[in-house]
Amino acid sequence: MVSFRYAGVVLACALPALAQPSYVSHPDRQAAVKEAFQRSWDGYYKYAFPNDTLRPISETSENDRNGWGASAVDAVSTALVMGNQEVITQIVDHIQTIDFSATAPDSESVSVFETTIRYLAGLLSAYDFLSGPLSEYVTDKSAVDKILQQAISLADILSVTFDTPSGVPINTLIYGDGGYAVGNDTTNGLATIGTLVLEWTHLSDITGDDKYAKLTQVAEDYLLNVRNPDIGEPFPGLLGTDVNVTDGAFTDSSGGWNGGTDSYYEYLIKMFVYDQDRFGEYRDRWITAVDSSIKYLASHPTSRPELTFLAAYDGPNELSFVSTHLACFDGGNFILGGLTLNNQDYVDFGLDLVAACHDTYTATATGIGPEVFNWQDSKLPTNATNNAPPPNGSTDFYQTAGFWIPSGGGSYVLRPEVIESFYYAYRATGDTKYQDWAWEGFLNINATCSAGVGFSSINDVNAAGGGGFTDFQESFWFAEVLKYSYLIQADDAEWQVNAAHDNKWVFNTEAHPFLVKGTPI
Repeated sequence: MVSFRYAGVVLACALPALAQPSYVSHPDRQAAVKEAFQRSWDGYYKYAFPNDTLRPISETSENDRNGWGASAVDAVSTALVMGNQEVITQIVDHIQTIDFSATAPDSESVSVFETTIRYLAGLLSAYDFLSGPLSEYVTDKSAVDKILQQAISLADILSVTFDTPSGVPINTLIYGDGGYAVGNDTTNGLATIGTLVLEWTHLSDITGDDKYAKLTQVAEDYLLNVRNPDIGEPFPGLLGTDVNVTDGAFTDSSGGWNGGTDSYYEYLIKMFVYDQDRFGEYRDRWITAVDSSIKYLASHPTSRPELTFLAAYDGPNELSFVSTHLACFDGGNFILGGLTLNNQDYVDFGLDLVAACHDTYTATATGIGPEVFNWQDSKLPTNATNNAPPPNGSTDFYQTAGFWIPSGGGSYVLRPEVIESFYYAYRATGDTKYQDWAWEGFLNINATCSAGVGFSSINDVNAAGGGGFTDFQESFWFAEVLKYSYLIQADDAEWQVNAAHDNKWVFNTEAHPFLVKGTPI
C-alpha cells in the first residue's frame, strides 16, 4: 500500500494545484435562506435578545451560554456575509455593551471551549470583516475598535484557566459574587484543548501581543507530541480523549472523529491554512491522523458496503461502529486538506464520507440525519463481540439504509456538519449535485424544524414531523447551518473556500471566517 503520508508531502511540494472549478449561484435559494435567517432573528430579537437563546414555541429565552447574547454574537458573521445591514447594526450595538466580567443568574459556569468558538471567534470574525472587506456596514471606527477590545477583555478573563502545572487549561470557569474562579477539573478533553489555538493565535496576530498564542500553543504541544503514546496515541496521529491537566498525559485510549475529539483534527489542517510558515507541524500531524483513519478506521456496512464511515476506537484493538451527526464534518475536513496539499486521494476519500453522510439524511422519514447511528462492519466476522447486528425492529431499515438509529439517538439539534461537508465538496469540485443536496437538506430542515417564532430542535428524525420539538433554537443555527446553506448557493467572494490555493480566509469550527495570516494557500 502506498503511504498516504509520503504521497501527501510529495504532492504538496511537487505537483500543480488541483483544478479550480467554476461555480453557479442560485439567487432564489439564497433568498430562501435569508428569509429563514430573518425569521429566526426576528423571533430571537423580539422574545429573547439580549439573552442567549430563543425558545421559539413558548416565546421565551434561556441563558445557556452565560447571558452575553450568544445567538447575537454567533449570528454576526452570517449577517455580514448576507449583507443584512439592520441585523449587523443591532449586533454591533449589542457587542459594545457586553460585560464579560459577570454572567447572568444561574449561568455561572463558563466553558472556555464554547466561549472561545462562539463568542471570541464571533468577535474576531466581525473585526476582520468590519476592518476589511465589509467595512461599509459600520462607519463608526470606534465601534469596530470596541469589538476588538471586547475580544481582548474576554481572552484576558479566560486566560486564568491556563494556570495549571502543565499549561493545559481547565475548561471550566465559575463566576460568583467575588469574581470568578477556575473549576476543579482534573482532566480536559482533546477537542476542548485542541480547538482554542486558531482563535487565540489570531487574537495575538491582530493585537501584536503573543501571550494569547503562547498559552494555547503550549497546551497544544501535549497533543502534537504525546507524552505517553502507549496510552494516548493508540494509532499514529489518532489520540485518546482526556488529558490530565497536571502533567499533560493522556488518561485513556478512546477516540475517533466524534464529539469530544473531532475539532482537534479539524484545526490541525486549518492552522496550516492559516499560516503555512508557522504551522507545518500541524499539517504533518493531520496527515498522520488521516492516514491512520483511512487505514484503521474506514468501515463499510454489511448491507451497504459502498458506504464509507469512520469507526470510533477504544485502544488499538477495539473498534466501535458508531458515528454521529457531529462526525459528518470529517468529509469536508478531508476535502480541505486534500485541496491544501494537492492530494486528490484525500479529496476523493472525503467525497466518499460526504456521500455516506448524505445517505443518513435521505434514509429517514424527515430527510434529516440523526444525532447517532450504528452499522455492522463488513470486514469483521458478523459474530465478533464488537460487531453486533441491528436490534430487533431495525433490520429492514438497516438493509436499505446501511445504518440504524439506536434508541435515543434520533434527535436533530439544528446541527450543521452534513451541510458543511456539502459546502466543501461543492467548492472543491463545482459539482452542482452538492448544491442540490444542501438545498434538499435545508428544505427538509425548514419544513420540519420551523416552530413558533423560529426554529427548534426535534426529537426523532425518523418519525413523521420530527417526533416533537424541544423548543430550543441553538446559536449555531445562525452561525453555521444558515451560513453554509447560504454560501453554497451564493456568488463567489474572497471568503469562500476555493481550490486555487488562494484561500484568504479560514473558518473556525463555528463557521466564523478569519483572515489568514500567512500567504493564502
